[in-house]
Amino acid sequence: HPAFASVLSPGVYEATFHVGDYLRASGAAIPTVPFLDVVPYRFSIADPQAHYHLPFKMTPWGYSCFRGGA
Repeated sequence: HPAFASVLSPGVYEATFHVGDYLRASGAAIPTVPFLDVVPYRFSIADPQAHYHLPFKMTPWGYSCFRGGA
């Protein structure tokens, strides 16, 4: 998104996904102590002017993340 280009600098970033909270709020049947609870997603920005699309797909038992739209 062009608006973010002036904010981001090359470096390492982290997004934190609260998977357990999300699944509970969505009504999913998960254990009291979920297999996945809080998932850190660490990624690097080399070129702040480039397009970075960071898909995050998950289930109660696994997740996938990658750089899309490159």
